[in-house]
Amino acid sequence: MNDTRDPFAPRLARRAVLQGIAGAAAMTALPGALRAQAAGKEAPALAKLVGEGKLAALAQRLPEKPMVVTPFEKVGVYGGSLRRGLRGSADHNGILRMVGNQGLVRWNLQFTEPLPNVAERWEVNADSTEFTFFLRKGMKWSDGKPFTADDIVFAVEDCAKNSELYKSVPSPLVIAGKAGTATKVDETTVKFTFASPYALFLDLMATPLGQHPTLFPKHYCGQFHPKYNPAVADLVKQANVSDWGALFRIKCGDIEIPSRWGNPDKPTIDPWVVKEPYTGGATRVTMERNPFFWQVDTEGNQLPYVDRISFSISQDVESLMLDAVSGRLDIQDRHIDTLQNKPTLSQNMKKGGYRLVELIASSSQQCQIYFNITHKDPKMREMLGSKEFRQALSLGMDRKEIIDIVYLGQSEPYQAGPRPGHPWFNEKLGRQYTEFDKAKANAMLDKLGYGKKDAQGMRLRPDGQKVFFSIDVIPTLYPDLVDVLELVKRHWADIGVDMKVNTIERALYYTRGDNNDHDAAVWPGPGGLDPMLDPRDYFAQHPQGSRYAVPWTLWYVSGGKDGQEPPESQKQRMKLFDDARATSDLKKRGEIMKQVFDLAADAFETLGVCLAVNNFGVVKTNLKNVPEKYPNAWTWPNPGPALPQQFYFTT
Repeated sequence: MNDTRDPFAPRLARRAVLQGIAGAAAMTALPGALRAQAAGKEAPALAKLVGEGKLAALAQRLPEKPMVVTPFEKVGVYGGSLRRGLRGSADHNGILRMVGNQGLVRWNLQFTEPLPNVAERWEVNADSTEFTFFLRKGMKWSDGKPFTADDIVFAVEDCAKNSELYKSVPSPLVIAGKAGTATKVDETTVKFTFASPYALFLDLMATPLGQHPTLFPKHYCGQFHPKYNPAVADLVKQANVSDWGALFRIKCGDIEIPSRWGNPDKPTIDPWVVKEPYTGGATRVTMERNPFFWQVDTEGNQLPYVDRISFSISQDVESLMLDAVSGRLDIQDRHIDTLQNKPTLSQNMKKGGYRLVELIASSSQQCQIYFNITHKDPKMREMLGSKEFRQALSLGMDRKEIIDIVYLGQSEPYQAGPRPGHPWFNEKLGRQYTEFDKAKANAMLDKLGYGKKDAQGMRLRPDGQKVFFSIDVIPTLYPDLVDVLELVKRHWADIGVDMKVNTIERALYYTRGDNNDHDAAVWPGPGGLDPMLDPRDYFAQHPQGSRYAVPWTLWYVSGGKDGQEPPESQKQRMKLFDDARATSDLKKRGEIMKQVFDLAADAFETLGVCLAVNNFGVVKTNLKNVPEKYPNAWTWPNPGPALPQQFYFTT
């Protein structure tokens, strides 16, 4: 039987915050009048191919027990091309959020529990060290080849745990510093075994970073793996790449890289498959329905309803906005969902033929500032690594002005941590040093040895160099953060601290962070409603996201083999979080996480500006089965868990 325990303490809080979302999504039956609208058991184009003998019959393409999706509003009809926008050459997660949500389990619409998905059901042993997943018999990849336990074992044991592909085993597959083991029980049963209890495993498998087990088809990706192809060196040479790992990533991708969507030959289990790939210089990406997709609606109609998805690639947000107000995008929130854009989009709803939907903030912070505490330059490391220096800068920030100007008064000063109202809310972590006190900030900076100033009134370090740093920001992704930083720059200049707003392209942002070459960087701070799923701001946990100490993160995820050994407070939090992940008892888990939050508050490693606000998206009025509100989160990669495969168009 399925494990029915609730292994995630804040779920009740998420349920309260997200109440009112999609009661219809839980329906188990539809009124008879709606059943008549079903358009047949498969798309007309596929039925035509079956009639011509070019495609197997539907019964042979579906698993014995397809996943049955209850449409959000009503059974849909087939047809149409859904239009969505991407921004530049590194917006791959814009595709993932729409298409790539086919893990072993998935989130429900309310973001409160994982549901069956690729796995028809599962069993968990008493101490949460063994998870047995029962797959769908007869399920197939998009090329018609069987999807079996062999694929999952290959993806985990031969790929995710291979040091030539991954420097460290992906964190969702690791607990207490040890990777789990995936073993085949039979063709449709696979068991994950961990050396320590792992109560959070199912939740993590429902997030994007939990997709590795279903990402790599063995029959295709095996040809690029030396274990299964002794002649792989010849393929490496032909492709003119450095090694088989590089070739593997080009051909088979990974969860969060553009090449995941760059190879039309790679089979997937997604609702739509790539036809025009996401490659350098591309102006659009197109995907067409997967004839072997393994889900049906309540009337037995194979999903998806929509024939294809077309992702236009814009080089600036203005182009995306123009497409939105002109009605040339069918569903879009990414890149256009700033409060500054809302009046324009609201005023043009009738003209553009769309409505606005509400995206409920799951993040903690609208703008988190990450000073690089592990900076390569010793003098910069000394300055940025000073807790008192960071506290002084926090006091020198006029958050009320930022909130009024950038966020139209719709937020409140905040540092980090679970959102107010969450059962794990930590007052000190969230509220400390958020008052605007220029006199106190100046006094603290003087005391730290930065009392001398140059002719322009900028403070000098004891070595005579100006107190200066740059903050990396991606203007095309988060234009509001640029506006925030321009105001912060002025605030800090008033206390004698010089700062550059370093606007850069997304790929460079990642490269600088990965190489530890940045002074500081900004990003919206996660973990407001899902602190167990994205704790990057509470300790150095995320190799790309914990920008204040990437080398500490590498130490953590590698079990001490890579990176830099962190200070004792960080090591305590790492250990405590691993304990929390292993703890099924909700009260005990909360007690453990309080210790994590208390230590993070004492360390004061990151600087927050204001509490994250709800966002919005545009949806064409003739696109149906789209909820009017849903979570806005990376761990609930909107709109994917709303199941776009059941969206449909009316005429």
